[in-house]
Formats: sequence, C-alpha cells, structure tokens
Amino acid sequence: MLTVGDIFPKFDLTAVKAGAPQAPSEAFEQVTNETYKDKWLVVFFWPKDFTFVCPTEIAEFGRLNEEFADRDAQVLGVSTDNEFVHHAWKRDHADLRELPFPMVSDLKRELSSALGILDKAEGVPLRATFVVDPDGVIQHVAVNGLNVGRNVKETLRILDALQTDELCPCNWEKGEEVLKVA
Repeated sequence: MLTVGDIFPKFDLTAVKAGAPQAPSEAFEQVTNETYKDKWLVVFFWPKDFTFVCPTEIAEFGRLNEEFADRDAQVLGVSTDNEFVHHAWKRDHADLRELPFPMVSDLKRELSSALGILDKAEGVPLRATFVVDPDGVIQHVAVNGLNVGRNVKETLRILDALQTDELCPCNWEKGEEVLKVA
C-alpha cells in the first residue's frame, strides 16, 4: 500500500459531476491529477454503491465539503462501481442527491490497485482516505475494514494540522497552539 511520502498515482477517471443529479447525457466528467492542480486532495474510497455504511460516510463528506473547500482542498469520492451505478445511486438516495463533490468510478481498479487498497477477499476498495498535498505527495493515509465507517471530522482535523506545517500535539484542534521546540 502506498503511504505517507509517496506520490499519489496519476489517474484519468470518469465521475458523476457534483451537485444535483442531471440527465445521463450531461452528468459525467473526466477527472485527472491535473483537474485540481495546486489544491490539496482528500480522496476517499468506499467498497460498493447501494450499501449501508457507505452512504453515511459519503453524506458526511458532503456536509463538511465547504469546510474542506475553505482549506483549499478538493474532496473526491471513489469506488469501483461504474459511473452509471453512481448516477443511479445519487438519484435514488436522498442523502446523496446534492453531493458537492464528484463520485469517481475506478471501474478497472487501476487507482485502487496502484494504491494497494483492494480487499483481498472481496476485490473492492477498503475504506481508505488519502490526504494529498498540492505537489501530489501523500501526507496522510487512514484505512478501515469493510464494515467500519471512518471519522470525517478527524480527516478535517488532520488536514488542518498538516496545513500548519508545524508540530501538532495529540488531539490538536485548529486555532490551538502548536508545539515550539526550544
């Protein structure tokens, strides 16, 4: 699995556009490493569409999207379902209809494989979250098994800490003092 200090793999994938569901002829876009150049990326993976834990996480990233955007970070949600399944799920699930970030399809499992996050038994992505700096370097990785959802507020807290470029103690929150080495 790729980890902190590694370069996030290049990708060119189809995504369901952010915002309200649109007709399929207008709902999709290509996203690449270059699409969000010079921004922080928060890339999170979920195992499968039309499941139970996944929409709770996706919806929470949606609720906190403005906070990520305020930190010059682009959220990307990814699974190995195709863009048409993403589109149908977004249209069908009330908590996903207005998602403010793209739902990316890694149908060929190229990005998931390059990152090393495919569950060996199920062949779907683990619940992995990557925080990537504007230079494309992975600065944080968190991975949960298939049955346990992640803490999106913790991802935001970690992004805040990384952006200070300082020493941040345990449980540090934005606005608190950082550690000073004498």
